[in-house]
Amino acid sequence: MKVNILAFGITKDIFGGPALSVDLNNDATVSNLKYLLEGQYPQLKKLSTYMVAINNEYALDGDTVHERDEIAIIPPVSGG
Repeated sequence: MKVNILAFGITKDIFGGPALSVDLNNDATVSNLKYLLEGQYPQLKKLSTYMVAINNEYALDGDTVHERDEIAIIPPVSGG
């Protein structure tokens, strides 16, 4: 299945734009997605941490990704 991913903050620079599409197996989890993205974009591993959101809610590594989900990669943020 093909899924669309939105990028925010520094991840836009890492991915080379605000969005990208990737192919995943139908039973893919967030962990599978992270593994794929970190393989294609090694700079992603250099972030201290990042979150994955599915349909506007933070997702856990074991959560399943579905074809029509809205997926966002959210980098660490700092405030002041």
